[in-house]
Amino acid sequence: MLELAAQEIIRAWESFDRPRPRESVIDEALAARLLDSLPEEPGDPAAAMRDAGRVLDASISPARPLYLAYIGSTGLATGALASALASTYDVNLAAHAAAGEFLDGQALRWTAAFVGYPHADGAFTSGGQVSNLTALVAAREQALPGSREHGLEGRRGAVYCSREAHHSVVRAVEIAGLGTAAVRGLDIDTDRRVRPELIDAEIAADREAGVTPVAIVATAGTTLTGAVDPIAALADVAERHGVWLHVDGAYGLPAARTPSGAALFRGLERADSVTLDAHKWLGVPKSCSVLLVRNAACLNAAFGHRESYMLHRGDAHNPVDRTLEYSRPFNSLKLWMAFRIHGAAALRGWIERSIGHARRLAAMLEDDPEFEVLHRPQLSTLCFQHRPAGVDDLDEHNFELAQAVQADGRVYLAPADLDGRVCLRVCFVNFRTTDDEVDDAINAIRELGARVRSAPTDRRPPRPARR
Repeated sequence: MLELAAQEIIRAWESFDRPRPRESVIDEALAARLLDSLPEEPGDPAAAMRDAGRVLDASISPARPLYLAYIGSTGLATGALASALASTYDVNLAAHAAAGEFLDGQALRWTAAFVGYPHADGAFTSGGQVSNLTALVAAREQALPGSREHGLEGRRGAVYCSREAHHSVVRAVEIAGLGTAAVRGLDIDTDRRVRPELIDAEIAADREAGVTPVAIVATAGTTLTGAVDPIAALADVAERHGVWLHVDGAYGLPAARTPSGAALFRGLERADSVTLDAHKWLGVPKSCSVLLVRNAACLNAAFGHRESYMLHRGDAHNPVDRTLEYSRPFNSLKLWMAFRIHGAAALRGWIERSIGHARRLAAMLEDDPEFEVLHRPQLSTLCFQHRPAGVDDLDEHNFELAQAVQADGRVYLAPADLDGRVCLRVCFVNFRTTDDEVDDAINAIRELGARVRSAPTDRRPPRPARR
């Protein structure tokens, strides 16, 4: 079985270095087998492995160079190897895990050094949602002491962020018991960054109304446009009011010490907590998210516990005392392997190239009268519209163009809504992407845009209603 798996992995890996001419589709025979009932008897391992490989090959994979939708995990070979090793040994980092804990701690220290953050403690989690939740629960316990044990007891709290913060922040506030109404999603400036003076005023107004400020959340790379909130200015507000500052850097934080990105992250070292998803811009397979905190005691205050089935070694904490997840796979091994084998400089160089790809594409689009760039790219994300002459409904046209690009398969991107305008959104995070492939992407989009423009309207699929 292991040899069969190795063959499938090698076959797939060899295909990832180049874009496909067309997106793969599932064949009818395989689709029929996927409707079969539960097998009671053993089956052929080779046939099962072939079908698994075919299913994956016909699925949307972010590993190829021109997967530009959302923020994909691009899959370093070192990460795949580490995932296989970790699954083989199935180490659980909830309780004492011997040598695994030492490696886990080193991976935290290396991550903190990579982005320039003076951490005291942290944890690897399953994703940005859990990392943000972990940070905000710790912030809640600091702002509203005893809420872990007794609940809010009628107290009200508030969390302050950009209106373009990731929805995981809203979910975390909800799960933490503060309620959706506790989220203060505030306006942004012309660079699409939250305005610190608005947060300052909201905190003052909330305190006057008897509402306790729980945390300010700075987004370091918004999902929609890649904007980085002004961390240093937000740190000033947080210090002035004595409020926890959390930096949600799930996407953008790996750029914190690159030549093009460093200035955007000024003040990062002053945050109380930061999160980073290594399965985004650091190329390891999902899932591998990191939470780092400056106060070593805050996570245990929020999550520590003592149970008869999980004894502590003296005064030492178990790894699970730092986060809410009990079944904790050895996720840190993937990132540790990436740092150990490739080195920090190589990873930063790839991130810098990704930023360059977004700037290269923006420059090409600005020189083309049929396109409009909708924001200045700060990191590696760009939103733009195709605006050919003679098209009355540009929103409809761009939505149809996005669908056509996805169906074509040479490039994979997604539509987005930016200030009420439907646009095309791309995000460069793949170490495999080259400048030539950026050129190929815009050429394919031009070609498909012309085709969509000339297609009869009665052959176009209906666009779902906008919310």
